[in-house]
Formats: sequence, structure tokens, C-alpha cells
Amino acid sequence: MKQRVWLRRNGPSFTFCSKSDAKEWTIHEEKSFNSNNKEKEEDWKRYSPLFETDWDKRATIDSMLRVDHAGEVGAREIYAGQLAVLRGKRISEVIEEMAQQEEKHFQCFEKLLVERRIRPTLFLPLCRVAGFSLGALTALMGEKAAMACTVAVEEVISQHYNDQIRTIHERKWKEEEHLKQTLREFRDDEMEHHDTGIEYEAESFPFYRNLTRIIQWGCQTAIHITRRL
Repeated sequence: MKQRVWLRRNGPSFTFCSKSDAKEWTIHEEKSFNSNNKEKEEDWKRYSPLFETDWDKRATIDSMLRVDHAGEVGAREIYAGQLAVLRGKRISEVIEEMAQQEEKHFQCFEKLLVERRIRPTLFLPLCRVAGFSLGALTALMGEKAAMACTVAVEEVISQHYNDQIRTIHERKWKEEEHLKQTLREFRDDEMEHHDTGIEYEAESFPFYRNLTRIIQWGCQTAIHITRRL
């Protein structure tokens, strides 16, 4: 079972602890840092970045990239499902262009998972099936419904990337500057897809509001689940 190391404050002291995946606390090693003792205070400053910041950062980045990878798998399948129904129609070229950008995003996150030794979500097969089914179903409802699906999904993904960019910026993770720039680039692509959906009359679909709410709820649920599993 994987263990994470934590520091817990206990008055003027700090305790090294490990937190198992089962959420049970066990004392791993105990060491007091008296705030009135200059030498001990220097000890705390030395240990703090290792046990507090670095471990937290690794867990946060792992979660980010796991969700992003799952999201791009789903997005790629959504466009594949739409093309399976709408190929040859006037809008198919637009969908193919967006699908190519999603493929680029997917390949990037696939590479990052391997490089950083991050396992993908356990729900990857479900992401594929759900994505393709959603794309095909909305395409069967018509081109405007397909574009409404695009608007709903891309709005959630754009906001999700914005949240990740903000996290990296606020925590001053300078070594993740390249990742932040990648997320910005992909965020801009997703916003462009969103605007394309609006341009192709997504909002004129009769059940636009209800459909987009349902799809966005599904996307947000998927994000929540794939953060850890």
C-alpha cells in the first residue's frame, strides 16, 4: 500500500505521520521541533519543503494529469462518435478539425503520464464508451444538438484548465512553467471549439439549455471521479 508522509502540528511540535490509502493515521516517526530553539527551528525549515510542499505538489500534479488524460480520451471519442453519424455532411469538416486538435491533446497527456509514471484512471474504458455514445447520440439528434454537446463539454474543460493554471500560478511552481503553458494552449483550443459550436447555431437547438446542463453535470462528475481513481 502506498504511503504519503505528512507533518502535523501539535502545539510547538511537529509530528511525522503516514496516511494510508485507507485514510488511517499511523505514527511513522516522531520528532519535536521546539519553536524556542533556533537549531530546531532550522531543522523544521529544512524538513518542511520535503514533507509538506513536495509531496502535496506531486499528488496534485498527478491528479491534474490523470483527469486531463481521461478528459481528452472522452473528447476524442465524442468527436469520433459524431463523425460516425455525420461524416459526409457539411459540418463534418469542422468536427474533423476539432478532432485533430483533441488527438494532439491526447497524445501530449499520454506522453506526460508515461514520463511522470502516473497511472491513468481506472475508468478509462468507461470514458471511451461514454464519450463515443454521447457523440453519436447527439449527432443522431441533428447537427445543432452535436454542436450543443461541443459547447457544453468545451465550456467545462476550459474552466477546468483555468483552475489548473491558477493552481500552478498561485503555488509558484516555477518548475511546472512548461506544463502551465501547455494547459494555456489547450485551454485556448477548447475555447475555440466552444465558440465554433455557438457559431454553428448550437443555441438554436430546441432543448439546448436542458441538454447542456445534463452533459455538463456528467462531465463534472467524471472529473470528480477520475481525480483519484
